[in-house]
Amino acid sequence: MKIELERTNEVRLEALPPLAVYVHIPWCVRKCPYCDFNSHERVGDLPEDEYVDALIADLDGLLPSVWGRRATSVFIGGGTPSLFSPRAIDRLLSELRARLPLEPGAEITLEANPGTVEAERFRGFRDAGVSRLSLGVQSFDDRMLAALGRIHGGDEARRAVELALEHFDNVNVDLMYGLPGQSMENARADIEQAAGFGVQHVSAYQLMIEPNTVFWSKRPRLPEHDLCADMQLAAERSLAARGFEHYETSAFALPGRRSRHNLNYWEFGDYLGLGAGAHGKISFANRVTRHERIKQPREYLRATGQSIAQEKNVPAAELPFEFMLNALRLNGGFPLALFSRRTGLPLAALEPALWRAEEQGYVERDWQRVRPTERGQRFLNELVGLFLP
Repeated sequence: MKIELERTNEVRLEALPPLAVYVHIPWCVRKCPYCDFNSHERVGDLPEDEYVDALIADLDGLLPSVWGRRATSVFIGGGTPSLFSPRAIDRLLSELRARLPLEPGAEITLEANPGTVEAERFRGFRDAGVSRLSLGVQSFDDRMLAALGRIHGGDEARRAVELALEHFDNVNVDLMYGLPGQSMENARADIEQAAGFGVQHVSAYQLMIEPNTVFWSKRPRLPEHDLCADMQLAAERSLAARGFEHYETSAFALPGRRSRHNLNYWEFGDYLGLGAGAHGKISFANRVTRHERIKQPREYLRATGQSIAQEKNVPAAELPFEFMLNALRLNGGFPLALFSRRTGLPLAALEPALWRAEEQGYVERDWQRVRPTERGQRFLNELVGLFLP
């Protein structure tokens, strides 16, 4: 009987999506005027030990909901996580491993911003177990960086990439295009510089003006829409010529170097969200849940038990939209069977909206797979909107 119960439990666990862990460290040196993330300017010394204590307690509270499962990746984001010392990151990862088994070779990513203080810590982060570094460069052009309110310059950005590659064999560079005063030549030069260093992954995002940011209230003059579209095409062509695969709306990777953590999001996998303002998703046999941590770091540090988060079941009627919101970002699309595996819903729940998307030229499909067309990739918001409840 015991053996049968163990086999049943294994089957149930195998039926669940892969599990990842996201850890949010919310502090930064200065809030950028375009940033709508949950980030807060550092005032005085960072409460490293207290915050790691809170993260561990947060994880302890979530463990019963993922008991017996292994994590495929860990992503430490922010804010600027590289402001934390390697000692603090080492303790965080050690405590996490002691509580939640990680898959062999699990991808462990840390976000870092260019700057002398952070760059000197790269060796320490590697020794702590970080296997992938994601650098928030945004641009190598001093004029563009000043327009974005960044605290680093082009030379610091270049030096940070060089140092990162000395200690990591898996480095991502985040870039933005469509910046105030940016020309096509500027945008193309940023892409060429990033790829020229020999990094394994590039993320290229168009600058969007979001509510609750300085740029929302003091809107800068941005390049025209058609020029931004041309910048995106130039990035795609330039990176393709260097062997990068354009596998997601904003992500480019050398073969074998796609971000496993982000792929889990786009394939509607599960993830624990730890830290102030972190979001998470956990699947059970008969439901999908989402949780959100309280945003203010001070309140997060003081919170205990259920007061730390809000949790809700995702209504079945919303699951097709949530699934497609992620999966349609993948240029190669997704296998049709994945929808039922991740949501527990029949394919019939997708059919009416999928038929409209195909009729309007946004997707193409066969009996196994759905993928966005080039038109669907260019008008992704309109495509995803077809699946709203």
